[in-house]
Amino acid sequence: MEKKALSVFLAAQRASVLAIVDGLDTKALTTSVLPSGWTPLGLMEHLGYAERHWFQEIATGAAEPLDWPDDHAALTTPRPPEVVFAFYDDQCRRSDAVIARTPLSAPPRGRHPGPLGDEVADLRWIVLHMIEETARHAGHLDIVRELLDGRTGLGPR
Repeated sequence: MEKKALSVFLAAQRASVLAIVDGLDTKALTTSVLPSGWTPLGLMEHLGYAERHWFQEIATGAAEPLDWPDDHAALTTPRPPEVVFAFYDDQCRRSDAVIARTPLSAPPRGRHPGPLGDEVADLRWIVLHMIEETARHAGHLDIVRELLDGRTGLGPR
């Protein structure tokens, strides 16, 4: 019951992120409107990396190598939208598979660097963190979408 509820909330946040960027063309997806320089597409790629990191590297202890180097400015990407969205979708599906086969009480097999690593107790913590991470970035995307084209309230929740 708890796992299902957590999965529903994570799926809802993911759907919000996708709804917020839906309809943006490549120019808008790769345009930074904030002084920090991040782009909506770069943030989508970041969310894919976060799914991969927490559910594969940390929860299971291993992740397959990526097809590309991660050697560009933070929260930007040189990859086209179709590659980034496919990456995000694939990472979310892999995360869902980890959630489905792993008890919420299972301790992580990998270790997150830095002080946050000491807080990671089990898969439950990881799922809650990804709900938080995804919701936080959905808010960022909401603001950027409004600055790009004036649209607001695009997330389903």
